[in-house]
Amino acid sequence: MLDLSRVLPHARIPELPNPYFGKVRDCYDLPPGDTYPDRRRILISSDRISAFDRILAAIPYKGQVLTQTARYWFDTTADICPNHVLGYPDPNVVIGRHVTILPVEIVVRGYLAGTTSTSVLTQYRAGHRRMYGHQLPEGLRDNQVLPQPIITPTSKAFDGGHDLPLTPDDILAQGLLTAAQWEEISAHALALFDRGQQMAAARGLILADTKYEFGVDEAGRILLADEIHTPDSSRYWRADGYVAAFEAGSRPPSFDKDVVRAWVAARCDPYTDPIPEIPAEIISQTAHVYIEAFEMITGQRFLPDTSGPTPLDRIRANLSPWFEPPLA
Repeated sequence: MLDLSRVLPHARIPELPNPYFGKVRDCYDLPPGDTYPDRRRILISSDRISAFDRILAAIPYKGQVLTQTARYWFDTTADICPNHVLGYPDPNVVIGRHVTILPVEIVVRGYLAGTTSTSVLTQYRAGHRRMYGHQLPEGLRDNQVLPQPIITPTSKAFDGGHDLPLTPDDILAQGLLTAAQWEEISAHALALFDRGQQMAAARGLILADTKYEFGVDEAGRILLADEIHTPDSSRYWRADGYVAAFEAGSRPPSFDKDVVRAWVAARCDPYTDPIPEIPAEIISQTAHVYIEAFEMITGQRFLPDTSGPTPLDRIRANLSPWFEPPLA
């Protein structure tokens, strides 16, 4: 029986310096010191779930699922592209090299899918055939496989604005990346996606699209950062239901936030109204969706870490050996 009382709504640790609290992760930048001569970053995945540009709830074990799914993929793609990972002191925590995130978000798409304004499906339905520097053929249907995977880059709105579509020419003309950086990132992204699709297919899944974040470390190397091929950063479909759904013109069965999203959207305007309290059964259902996603994606059994009085207490204890003096 899954203990749904084990929730990490936040990971605020006052002793740690330079905090940055995102929608899902709570991060800390560590300056060089006696223990470590280089800059490092602590990334702690909370159990928060976001949609409609808001935090909706905390889903038990979601942070552990995302961290451990990304760990699986970082480990199995390190031969393709170096990544930022230095260690995993806790199931929810990554210690990473400090990187400067490059100002272009890389999304690789293998299917005509998506719901946002920047998705290829939204733009295709609007009549566009030339997008992101690619020419798509006429006659494609919703969720149809593309002739080949394509990169659809967008600007990164660090100030809370909206991401905007880019072409390779835009990226170079605006000086967002150098030609060498764009060439390296493009090659890495397509190779990572190809590896991801092959491994997902072996698990009975279709990796339809995903996003990657790349950064530059202090030596100037391009590293894969953030997360990779998780249920939050990727669109997975169940292969055994894809053909029937495609032929029926319906959305293929997938792992996503729609359990919570649909419940909230049916009861209010989620962009402007107060979010109603989400029932325990919806929280439980979503937790089990994330756990099922981990097990299907990785082929591993999910083992919830229930040590410590609370998840935050456990994280503090597991982080302590990394610091002098230890965390209290």
